[in-house]
Amino acid sequence: MLTARQRLGIRGESIAARWLILRGWEILDRRFRNGHRDLDLVVGRVEDGIRGRLIAFVEVRTRFSTDFGTPAETVGWKKQRELVRSARAWIASNKCSGDQYRFDVVGVVVGAERVQIQYIPDAFWLRGFG
Repeated sequence: MLTARQRLGIRGESIAARWLILRGWEILDRRFRNGHRDLDLVVGRVEDGIRGRLIAFVEVRTRFSTDFGTPAETVGWKKQRELVRSARAWIASNKCSGDQYRFDVVGVVVGAERVQIQYIPDAFWLRGFG
């Protein structure tokens, strides 16, 4: 049985996935597990000037309000390190020649009357990744 927090997270991931699809992204993987770590969404699309695809590892953060900051502000350095480890595992089993990689964050605020999306492409970069 899922907790209310888990249900909110799954709802946010679904909202983010639909939002990204409408903007030309293809969902390559959802909730990719690597041990106890996971990647919420792995999305890809062909970009001008790139031989392969642009692959984005997307961390989705969902909240009911921004009273304590935006959802995206909660992706700290420890979470970034975990995302990099999981991304390396995903790349090892899915790598295609010419693909380029980045980390995006989608913040979803599920309000009483509307949903707000905060999208941060290329949200962070870590040396040695790729």
